[in-house]
Amino acid sequence: MQSAVLKVEKVDKEIGRHMILQDISMEIGQGEIVGLLGPNGSGKTTLIKLIVGLMKKNKGRIMINGYSQDDECQKSMASIGAIIENPEFYSYLTGFENLELYAVMHDGISEKRICEVVERLRLENAIHQKVKTYSLGMKQKLGIAQAILHQPNLLILDEPLNGLDPSGMKEFREHLQTLVQEEGTSVLFATHLLHEVEELCDRMIIIQKGQIKADVNLRGIGGQEQVLMNIQPVEKAASWLDEHGYTYEQNGQRVMLQLNKDRVPELNKQLVLAGFDVLEMTPQKRSIEEAFMKWTEGGTADASTHQE
Repeated sequence: MQSAVLKVEKVDKEIGRHMILQDISMEIGQGEIVGLLGPNGSGKTTLIKLIVGLMKKNKGRIMINGYSQDDECQKSMASIGAIIENPEFYSYLTGFENLELYAVMHDGISEKRICEVVERLRLENAIHQKVKTYSLGMKQKLGIAQAILHQPNLLILDEPLNGLDPSGMKEFREHLQTLVQEEGTSVLFATHLLHEVEELCDRMIIIQKGQIKADVNLRGIGGQEQVLMNIQPVEKAASWLDEHGYTYEQNGQRVMLQLNKDRVPELNKQLVLAGFDVLEMTPQKRSIEEAFMKWTEGGTADASTHQE
């Protein structure tokens, strides 16, 4: 894994006599987008509140950008940007005025940086309007702008897609991917929307009954995935794949290849130009729904944003 921006080690959280979280360990590398999934009452909101310092753990250690939350709390918290539940603003002020107020809470945030973030989130047309005129999607975008003003290493989002329509979800996803690509920000993304995790995240961490049950790589090793192909004639196709350096296994009249997803269209074109009949190409990836159901024993993903 890349250098860990967030490292949680053997964390427990107990409220009264009830163990909410037990022996939680996880890491997030630089530039990763990690989805945190769990059914209602699994403990994911509690875990997020521990990471951002809104609750105190009973046991274990949390390291953020190399700083211990216990020993260097201020430095560790300076490395985090967060949207917990719905972002809150002064509705009678403009979006820009809200960002200016937030900027004075941190050292070194210039007006140039504010304008840069506004441009990145494509808020230019609305930033000088009062927030009370904003749609929910616009408020979510302004929330991200506020959370990344101080260039945090880690962005934590708790159910940020609640209430957004499909168009708003798509736009939100694009903004987040651009942020990761341009600033190298790491993201912990708690949601009940399994499809959005599949579209957006590099990994999925499944939490159930206060324990981490699975850490699933959604991009495959090195960004690769398996593709089952029906290529005829299969024996000649296998020889061609050998000659061109592809990794594959032959299974009857089909071959199973492991390759980067973005290479699949080019491979298909090459096979056709070489005279082969490509009758079928099927990604071999178990759905997130199947993985989630397996590890949560059929539990239902949490669609609420209440404290767990």
